[in-house]
Amino acid sequence: MAVPSDLIVSVSGVRGIVGAGLTPEVVARFAAAFGSTVAGKRVVLSRDGRPSGEMLRHAVLAGLFGAGCTVDDIGIVPTPTCGFAVRQLSAAGGIQITASHNPAPWNGLKMFGHDGAVLPADAGAVIRGLYESGAFARSTWDGIGSVSVPPDTGTDHLRAVLDTISVAAVAGQRFRVFLDANAGAGGPLGTRLLSDLGCDTIQYACEPTGEFAHEPEPIPANLGDVAPWVKQHECAIGFVLDPDSDRLALIDETGTCVSEECTLALAVKYHLRQRPGAVVVNMSTSRMNEDIASAAGCSFFRSAVGEANVVSLMRGTNAVIGGEGNGGVIDPRVGWVRDPFVGMAFVLSLMAEERKPISQLVAELPRYAMLKTKFAVPREKLAGAFAALEARWADVRINRDDGLRIDGPDWWLHVRGSNTEPVVRVIAEAPTSARAEALCAAARAIVE
Repeated sequence: MAVPSDLIVSVSGVRGIVGAGLTPEVVARFAAAFGSTVAGKRVVLSRDGRPSGEMLRHAVLAGLFGAGCTVDDIGIVPTPTCGFAVRQLSAAGGIQITASHNPAPWNGLKMFGHDGAVLPADAGAVIRGLYESGAFARSTWDGIGSVSVPPDTGTDHLRAVLDTISVAAVAGQRFRVFLDANAGAGGPLGTRLLSDLGCDTIQYACEPTGEFAHEPEPIPANLGDVAPWVKQHECAIGFVLDPDSDRLALIDETGTCVSEECTLALAVKYHLRQRPGAVVVNMSTSRMNEDIASAAGCSFFRSAVGEANVVSLMRGTNAVIGGEGNGGVIDPRVGWVRDPFVGMAFVLSLMAEERKPISQLVAELPRYAMLKTKFAVPREKLAGAFAALEARWADVRINRDDGLRIDGPDWWLHVRGSNTEPVVRVIAEAPTSARAEALCAAARAIVE
């Protein structure tokens, strides 16, 4: 069975528009393929708050049952809680029903290995192959799986986050915090975390109904109506989560949206003061993190784009923290998944430690301008375009681990084919916006 053309299959799983590319039949088949790879063992199942999740839950259960799997259904929880639960319950893997930051008509499956990390590309390729061939396990009548509801895993996830910081130091500041969960899965756990940290929380769309209050991707362009409320409520900071709660956006006390790149940079800055060690980010993440690691005397590494790739390199370098510039923070002490609750705890701890407003902490980060662009280019043209780009600049460092990354003295350019869209992404970072724009323009002229 071929993958429908309007279904997106990537390193992190599968997603599509419900009723079009993503149907119960497709979901049950993918779940059966996943169940076959874990030999019918225990699987954790969870979902974000999208209304379509309940329908797809039954399809996933059917696929897993048919493969003989025992399922621990932990309900509507954040994606990092699913990864945490896989390890806590000693499961063979996990499935989170979510389309991450995609619009409301979308849903999908994000799949985890026994280590609680998102499946790497090679494991995902095996599942896709089984889906297409139909050669997955089918249990007989007496080998069909079953489902149970385990004890609350969110409480243990929350405790693991709190164990990484000084709760008393944050609680002593009695911060007023604005939390926008956008009706996603992270509202209840985010509210509990802030309560345990002694914060006075102004809640917005914190019930996980899946009825989004604004566009789901937590980027400044989608937060124009929400951001002023942080200042109006006299909050010290605003936190915004995406629907499955593996990304964290910040709004400062003046009601100004902060670049999502700053979330990880602030978390790295705090963490390296408490526990120095290696840092890993992907190739499209801000140089701020490299500067912060260098200032702390810590080693720094870049992986290919994708959470699974970041995690793999973190393990290989024994990194103490890692993540991606989309607001994703990974702390191995808590789990191998981007975790916004870790990010919230670290940012509040940095504010408490330095006794500075979030706007000042952001202003004190290394200053760069980043431009992210994308455009349609046939993939067969990329190899020649990469060679031309390499020849365009002298005295630069070249990395071909993920498309082409070129590092100059104080700038970088990353050109790569997208894993989720039929486009080429061109990202540049430089000391000024004009320089970043010029780099992207030069790259586009060559690639097109």
